[in-house]
Amino acid sequence: MSMREVAAGSRIGFVGLGVMGCPMAVNLVRAGFEVVGYSRSGRRAGILEEAGGRTASSVAEAVQRADLVITMLPDSPDVVDVLGGEDGVLARLPRGTVVIDFSTIRPEVAMDLAAEGESRGLAVLDAPVSGGEQGAIDGTLSVMVGGDRDAFGVAEPVFGAVGTTVVHVGPSGSGQIVKAANQLIVAGTLELLAEAIVFLEAHGVEMVSALEAIGGGLAGSAVLERKGPAMLARSFAPGFRVELHDKDLRILTTAASAVGAIIPLGAVVAQLMASLEARGDGDLDHSALLKLIEELSGR
Repeated sequence: MSMREVAAGSRIGFVGLGVMGCPMAVNLVRAGFEVVGYSRSGRRAGILEEAGGRTASSVAEAVQRADLVITMLPDSPDVVDVLGGEDGVLARLPRGTVVIDFSTIRPEVAMDLAAEGESRGLAVLDAPVSGGEQGAIDGTLSVMVGGDRDAFGVAEPVFGAVGTTVVHVGPSGSGQIVKAANQLIVAGTLELLAEAIVFLEAHGVEMVSALEAIGGGLAGSAVLERKGPAMLARSFAPGFRVELHDKDLRILTTAASAVGAIIPLGAVVAQLMASLEARGDGDLDHSALLKLIEELSGR
């Protein structure tokens, strides 16, 4: 397949200017791309415009004459609704266009969209990201890309504008599988960090010093470094919402069951995250797992 080249100055249609999508779009503007963004809510449209991008009044307007199209949406149905079918974006684009879906969705949906794109002469890459809102702002995301390797090469200037770790991990759907594993590790680490905080506080330990000591050893992690201080302050303003991590862990448990992979600790933390969502804490940061552990401990 002959694909359209993408470089600084190319036009990018960006659908989904949310907590993650908006700063990613801004970084693409700063890298020299012409970005036309669309957001259903419109809440962050002004941020993109202030950075030098443009906003569209519809998905169709955002992708019109785009050299490359990006989606960054909450869940599988949202991505299918935007990209798929006879009225979707894939049906509107000229052959050879590369589409990058930065969303975290079900692997089988990513594979189906890639197949639909291929049937129309397009390349659809599934490229979920990790690093949270701050990583999106700083342009330091980890990007795990599944799909056609040649299309990955064409899209590398785009990936380089939003992330510092960009890895092609295999065929279509592979990016979503790797992201599910990433979310398993993040959720498990958050849960253990929450348990450690409750344990340490119950013993009256000086908490800031305790986390500093732990962070310098084998138990140190980006999760501890980024989430620990806010957890100590009981500040759960969302960087990554409980409702989204709940969705990601449902993707994980379904994909694990499909291949007979046993993930007992993952299943437990998935249930804990689901309980936070069910009781109305879905808009909080996923570090709010601490609230559950405190309650289970009677604190």
